[in-house]
Amino acid sequence: MRVVIQRVKSSQVTVNGELVGKIGRGVNLLVGIADTDTEAELDWMVRKCLELRIFPDEDASGDRFSKSVQEIGGELLVISQFTLYGDCRKGRRPSFDRSASPSIAVNLYHLFVSKLRQSGLRVETGIFGAMMQVSIDNDGPVTLLLDKEHT
Repeated sequence: MRVVIQRVKSSQVTVNGELVGKIGRGVNLLVGIADTDTEAELDWMVRKCLELRIFPDEDASGDRFSKSVQEIGGELLVISQFTLYGDCRKGRRPSFDRSASPSIAVNLYHLFVSKLRQSGLRVETGIFGAMMQVSIDNDGPVTLLLDKEHT
């Protein structure tokens, strides 16, 4: 499983010109599901996304990475992104052999979102498999790649 986590001031997603998800301060999660992913990878990733300290301390101490999205009561926008498993090492066209098939990925994606919602934080999403336009007001910018392979 791969997630690009971005600290944001705000983020939103539209499909066919219609707003389907919008958040304020929090994290934007671009989520790629591998063909080998199981619930164990999801559990690890949920915990990492909720607990990773990427927000500054409010007391202006200068520590830019002292609080998690949970600690600040932030919001999450979760976007499915199979292209995170695009392999561009050969040729001119990416290979997506490692991406889970849509029929498998959709269930794991929805389970991932459900587990994030158990935190009590506001969680918004795009539409799985749709062509989406995502607007991200990246704060910092802070963008990290989280990777959890099946073990």
